[in-house]
Amino acid sequence: MPLHAVLVSEFRFIPPCRPIPAKAVPAGDGWVHEVKFDGYRVQAHKMGSRVILFSRNGYDSTERFASIATLLREMPTKAAVLDGEIVASDADGRPNFARLHVRWARPGAIHLWAFDLLALNGQDLCSQALVNRQERLQALLERFGCPAVSMSETFADGIALLRVAEEHRLEGVVSKRRDAPYRSGDCRDWRKVKTAAWCEANRERWRLFERK
Repeated sequence: MPLHAVLVSEFRFIPPCRPIPAKAVPAGDGWVHEVKFDGYRVQAHKMGSRVILFSRNGYDSTERFASIATLLREMPTKAAVLDGEIVASDADGRPNFARLHVRWARPGAIHLWAFDLLALNGQDLCSQALVNRQERLQALLERFGCPAVSMSETFADGIALLRVAEEHRLEGVVSKRRDAPYRSGDCRDWRKVKTAAWCEANRERWRLFERK
């Protein structure tokens, strides 16, 4: 692990769980499915009145997304670690990655979609089942009631969700095993399927990403 990703003061970065690419959405009751947002993956650490936002590679992105960090300071808990995606939307409400980079400094221009809770008030939740972590995350965010920080909704029918994502030209779907713990690195318990519409619209960007 890079040294910059290990420790910033008492805030310890957790290498994120990364979904593996898949050709089809997995079926069965053991899976839940979420929209894959075209945004900036962040890990938000709150401790007292202090907040740090880490990028997926462990860099401190707090200043870059200062408006979100400021909001999270008011979250009704002493300490928490959230996994999520910061997203900016276009005029039609679709995630727009380019706009995210242009408008990051403007309050109200971006939104945090949280999809996992890794720790709460000093308790490590990574060993718990996904559905348990998400239940606690939902309860926390409901108490918070912040319009710019939301729970990423889960769906039982991944095939239908992928169809809707295709129609609205969203990036795709992430499918996760309901009973899986949180594991850092590439993880078969999380799988991602891209939509053809998104890949076509982002063809050059996608090619550059695939070469990395």
